Amino acid sequence: MWYAFGGLILLIVIYVVATYNGLIGLRQRVNNAWSQVDVQLRRGYVLVPNLVGTVQGYASHERETFENITEARSRAIAAGSVDEQAGAENALTSALRSLFAVVENYPELKADTNFRQLQSELSDIESKIAFARSFYNDTVQKLNIRTQVFPANLVAGVFGFKERSYFEIDDAAREPVRVDFT
Repeated sequence: MWYAFGGLILLIVIYVVATYNGLIGLRQRVNNAWSQVDVQLRRGYVLVPNLVGTVQGYASHERETFENITEARSRAIAAGSVDEQAGAENALTSALRSLFAVVENYPELKADTNFRQLQSELSDIESKIAFARSFYNDTVQKLNIRTQVFPANLVAGVFGFKERSYFEIDDAAREPVRVDFT
């Protein structure tokens, strides 16, 4: 009888250790996935001043648009949490839409090599951000499921594992930025 009781205790300890280690692994994968999103976002932030500078040469009177982009970029760089980052990205996307609307009024700007190169790089980074965001959200989903299912939720609760937020964007930011080079 003591052997059966001892065996049951040993199985419970093994389960708790295995579940804890699995949760640690998932948490680290989520942290890594967020780092990948952050790297791509930072790459985009480096391009924004160059893009604005190129457009400013053609449309210097659009000061409010440039200020909005600069402010949105600063908020995005300073964002701390996933929710703050998502909100800041929505604001930056909206500000960049305004910039591209300004560009539509300057055919010579649309033909500018620097502008086209920056636009291409920004598009490439947006694709990489979308992939990194998708990977992050998939990894968060795995962690969140693991912290909610029984009996793993008991281990997660005891050791303080919490659900993580998805990196979501609002509906307006989901629309692609339309830039017509014709």
